[in-house]
Amino acid sequence: MGQERPEKFKRVAIIGIGLIGSSIARAVRLHGLADEVVCAAKTHDTRRTALELKIVDHAYEDPTEAVKGADLVILCTPVGTYGAIARQIGPALEQGALLTDVGSVKSKVVELVEPHVPDGVDFVAAHPVAGTEKSGPAAGFADLFAGRWCILTPSEKSTEAAIAKLDAFWTAIGSNVEKMSPEHHDLVLAITSHVPHLIAYNIVGTADDLQEVTQSEVIKYSAGGFRDFTRIAASDPTMWRDIFLNNKEAVLEMLGRFTEDLTALQRAIRWGEGDTLFQMFSRTRAIRRQIIDAGQETAEADFGRTAYPEDD
Repeated sequence: MGQERPEKFKRVAIIGIGLIGSSIARAVRLHGLADEVVCAAKTHDTRRTALELKIVDHAYEDPTEAVKGADLVILCTPVGTYGAIARQIGPALEQGALLTDVGSVKSKVVELVEPHVPDGVDFVAAHPVAGTEKSGPAAGFADLFAGRWCILTPSEKSTEAAIAKLDAFWTAIGSNVEKMSPEHHDLVLAITSHVPHLIAYNIVGTADDLQEVTQSEVIKYSAGGFRDFTRIAASDPTMWRDIFLNNKEAVLEMLGRFTEDLTALQRAIRWGEGDTLFQMFSRTRAIRRQIIDAGQETAEADFGRTAYPEDD
């Protein structure tokens, strides 16, 4: 991993200024990584909020205007928008600029973006594995990436110099940087993030559909398990729709394996196979301990989570 102080960018352009984009902007300012930070956002309210919070110097409706003169451009919109945005900004990208992204899917991102990257511009796909269920520019905070992983997935348009530069950038704002192929990334994230989100959306929807359990009872008797499912299921619906549509092969493969394992547990419950259940629960408890020991969670009660705040 790159440990050297990264070179200071003259202009960082963030396309999309939601939770991740605004957190990057704050981190760039906190660590003094750019002379100027600008953003592009579709809605006037979002641009106004970003300016009022002073997390950017300028906010544009047209992403082409934002990338002019930028030596680092970061796509922070939903993955499904990447192709159109890359096509739009491609001709306006400055020679020598570094283009990257924050999408939770990588193979499809490379497929969507790379054809529109002009010669003389580097593209290195990336995924900071961090976030909350909150959204919008007011939801961001500079320490979101501290101690979290950022995965770089180099491709044909990635030079070694650009990879090293992006590695140094993410390291400077607190991330641990790893590199892997886009395909391997998508398989890993399918089981660690995408399928768990799909299960959360499904279980919360199932509870809401139950006729014999009123909504008030579901809320009143929400123990830790269901409560944590609702936290995950509160994530941005546009972003997650795009993730599943753009990582369908890996997600379907992991869902197939999950379904087989769930069927085995169903059978163990039906036939009273207590030893099978105990062994499974013991194994998964050990995995939980490994996650805490790796610094990816906390051992505090309720995993250190506070009450769900009102939307900003």
